[in-house]
Amino acid sequence: MSAGQFQPIAECGLTPQPEAAGYHRQWLVANDSGQWLNRELCPRLAEVTVELRLGYLVLKAPGMLRMDIPLDVIEDDDSVRYSMMVGEQAIDVIDEGELAAAWISNFIQVPCRIMKVHPDTPVAVWPA
Repeated sequence: MSAGQFQPIAECGLTPQPEAAGYHRQWLVANDSGQWLNRELCPRLAEVTVELRLGYLVLKAPGMLRMDIPLDVIEDDDSVRYSMMVGEQAIDVIDEGELAAAWISNFIQVPCRIMKVHPDTPVAVWPA
């Protein structure tokens, strides 16, 4: 990743938008087993483009309608809060819901979900 490039969803596309700096790797994609998906496991993640627009994280991918996810909403419903491992670190994540899950699953052809990293447990070090 080059300087001035940010990746709001870990392993998805980069954006040069300066306002994306505060959202760098604040989301990730996890499979149904709660495993974090990287490009090695799921190369199609690289085809998902991401930009910030009017308070939303906007996802686009070939052959898909765009997907908008609110940037600064943290769901306080514990039924959508999970713990998962990223490398050696346990983090809390918030499930972004059924529509986001259907969108990413349909595109990468693997049942998975888009998760937001909870601000109380940020990822200290992302695995290489």
